[in-house]
Amino acid sequence: MTHRMFRPALAPMLAFALAGCATYRAMPLTERPNLASSVAELDHTIPASAAGPAQVLPVDQPLTIDQIGILAILNDPDLASEHAKLEVARGNLLTATTLPNPQVTLGFAALLSGPGATTPAYAASLSQDIMALVTYRARSAAAHDDYKSVNASLLWQEWQVAEKARLLALTVYGDEKQIEYRSSELSLLNNELAGVQQQTQQGNLDLTAEAPLAVAVATAQSSLATAELARLDDWQSLNALLGLEPNTRFPIAEPELAPLPSNMPELVASLPERRPDLVALQLGYSSSEASLREAVLMQFPSLLFGPSYGQDTSDVKSLGPTATFDLPIFNRNQGGIATAKATREQLYAEYQAQLDGAYSSVQALQKRITVLQKDYQDSANAVGGAASAANNAEQAYSQGSIDQRSLVDYQTTVLEQQLSAINFKTQLQSDEITLGAELGVGLPNTLLASHPIPPANTMHHDQVTPQ
Repeated sequence: MTHRMFRPALAPMLAFALAGCATYRAMPLTERPNLASSVAELDHTIPASAAGPAQVLPVDQPLTIDQIGILAILNDPDLASEHAKLEVARGNLLTATTLPNPQVTLGFAALLSGPGATTPAYAASLSQDIMALVTYRARSAAAHDDYKSVNASLLWQEWQVAEKARLLALTVYGDEKQIEYRSSELSLLNNELAGVQQQTQQGNLDLTAEAPLAVAVATAQSSLATAELARLDDWQSLNALLGLEPNTRFPIAEPELAPLPSNMPELVASLPERRPDLVALQLGYSSSEASLREAVLMQFPSLLFGPSYGQDTSDVKSLGPTATFDLPIFNRNQGGIATAKATREQLYAEYQAQLDGAYSSVQALQKRITVLQKDYQDSANAVGGAASAANNAEQAYSQGSIDQRSLVDYQTTVLEQQLSAINFKTQLQSDEITLGAELGVGLPNTLLASHPIPPANTMHHDQVTPQ
């Protein structure tokens, strides 16, 4: 009767137990590349966050370098694969914060023979790992800090990807300008060479007048070819960062960088609280502190404790506590403690080195930007002077005071000065972008890239804000 009453309740209990179990689903690797052929095919929606609602980037018009940096965060293939580390850290956190299951021991001895033997022998015990309870808080704290550290590290990687994309976009724009000026220079020299060759054929000039121009044309052709190759390399690097096909092109708006913040000393002083890489190292160090506390606690003997019930063959029943523990004769977790201490010392040194490097980089960039600002201004002034001289030369040429070769020299001088100004401007803006990234100015404070493994229903989009 009892068995019949139990059977109807067995199915719901079994179903409830299985409902919490994980299931397996195969996820085969793809056999095709996942490169987009246009910017419109990229993910260009900035997800909603504490900073504001979702935004859609206007990919149907020239993109600013800041928008290109956001696109890189949302689409960089390497960055997407890095987000799997967050799931590993989440799994470690779940493991660390889950108590071990109680251990059940069952025993049965069938009655065979013997004096006073009347019944079979039974034994049952239930025990729990007490050491797991003792170390729970330290273990849990270490896992929580480690998870936050991975989260902050991923945010720093997003910043690095955005910085790299912005620098590449700036370089590509500078490449385009260089090619424009070098093409104009080559066109001027070719026209001058054609005129000299015509005069030579008519006997008005000898071959010595043609040789210097031929050398100048060859030099200009080589410089243009080098600039075109550099542009190709920069475009391919930028496309790889965005997840685009190598030959894809899109318009880039003229770079207009915001001025550097006026509160520079305050930003530099608050670097440890704002830069994700420093925050990640701080959290990693905190995790190592908790791991060391756990290792110290684990030097005490491991203890299993719980109730025990038994019945011997003479039908004598017993009930009482049971304790199982190690004798700390050989192993008192000396190795674990030594490893935890060494890890803490290593992280301490890494944080100090990273902090020193951050301050040094900021100070060096500030000095370099000051020098480049002067160089760019001098170069821009030189462009104005060369342009004024070229205008005077054109008037003199129209009056017959100078020949065409002299006029071309004045015109090519303007182009060379413009090229120099473009180079200084690109270097200056590159350093300003790098300094902004070092200070954490104008960059998102939460993770933007989505996780790369969509089938799992336990994936969440995490955010981290450096404090």
